[in-house]
Amino acid sequence: MSYNNLLTNIEDGILFVTINRPSKLNALNMELLQEVGQIFANDVPNPEVIGVIMTGSGEKAFAAGADISEFAKFSVEEGTKLSADGHAIMRSVELCPKPVVAAVNGFALGGGCELAMACHMIIASENAKFGQPEVNLGVIPGYGGTQRLVQRIGRSKGIELLMTGDLISAEQAGRLGLANYVVPADELIEKSKWLIRRIAKKSPRAVGEIVKAVDALYTDGQDGFKAEIDAFGRCFGTDEFLEGTTAFMEKRKPSFR
Repeated sequence: MSYNNLLTNIEDGILFVTINRPSKLNALNMELLQEVGQIFANDVPNPEVIGVIMTGSGEKAFAAGADISEFAKFSVEEGTKLSADGHAIMRSVELCPKPVVAAVNGFALGGGCELAMACHMIIASENAKFGQPEVNLGVIPGYGGTQRLVQRIGRSKGIELLMTGDLISAEQAGRLGLANYVVPADELIEKSKWLIRRIAKKSPRAVGEIVKAVDALYTDGQDGFKAEIDAFGRCFGTDEFLEGTTAFMEKRKPSFR
């Protein structure tokens, strides 16, 4: 499919999704968010796709926030619906059964930071900056930022950044555990591909079950330990479990499809 705000291509099984609004520093407008949802509903299930890398066009921004001009005059009801729709799209990213890496190549602010955090892993270029500055606009993050930021870096530091709206560098993001790796800008995509390819050698079924089990820890009403038990059990009897255990006993590397 073609999109108005996103560029997509598949390279060696990796689906690249590039946010393409460079004149707006790749700010997330409502149409763009809907297109992200469409990609995870329609493109990612393609059997050829082994994982997803999300990045921004240009050298300045992954996504520098939401497009404020779209919602500056929203009512309470309209703001609530905007947040609910954004949450649903971020959840579709977070629950993807295939690995999703955010390759953050500059500013990841507001909604852009929230989108990066919805991805399973973040690799940042050395010039990246992260932040949730919504408090400066008299509002709070609306696409899951208040939840995912404290989940990733802890309550104390997370609430400080939410309340101050301060930005942090890539180095700080790495130190706090927000970014998995920090690399020079010219190595960003290669490092992201390296990580996807490593995971692609593992059992796809097990990778998908890991997503479900980890998510249960952070979902109200779910017991993460019980979710792990169920996910563990579902792996038994699958072709991938048979291949993995057989390969281990035969002292060879498994070959997963």
